[in-house]
Amino acid sequence: MGLQQGFTKYCCFLCLWDNRATGEDYKKCDWTKRTYEVGKINLQHSPLVDPNKVFLPPLHIKIGLMKTFVKTMGKTNSAGFLHLVGEFPKLREAKLKEGVFVGTQIRQVFRDPNFEKTLSELEMSAGNSFTWVCENFLGNMKSSNYREGVETLLNADEKMGCRMSLKLHFLHSHLDFSLRPWCCK
Repeated sequence: MGLQQGFTKYCCFLCLWDNRATGEDYKKCDWTKRTYEVGKINLQHSPLVDPNKVFLPPLHIKIGLMKTFVKTMGKTNSAGFLHLVGEFPKLREAKLKEGVFVGTQIRQVFRDPNFEKTLSELEMSAGNSFTWVCENFLGNMKSSNYREGVETLLNADEKMGCRMSLKLHFLHSHLDFSLRPWCCK
């Protein structure tokens, strides 16, 4: 895309989502559409690919959602987070605190029956919503009520105190764009 490097204020390539506006992130979902003028709003070079032809891999979104979930649990050192520390002893503490997991580890976490027992009510709600979205929206099959499932995930993450990440922003503000790979087949 040619966006400026580092922590940019407008990091979405589709709109001018202000990722620093933490009070508005879960409330506002209609952001101003991005223009692609070089030198304006973080754009250093003209795009090599038409932004409307970009593909968002579902695994990339899953990893981002897991990162947000675990980072929020790590801030409070909850029982669920401490369970993850014990479950993945070879994973460095820094990676755990940042929520860096791969696809197989994500499946392992949510298939572990002991993990659910360690979660608080808010964490359980967010975890169940995350699992549902992974299986019924980001998996091989898309459920007919995927919009309600994504909305439930967003509400649970907001209640849990998760910060709006770029992946959550795509599900919150650009759900139709996130769907394109399944619709264009």
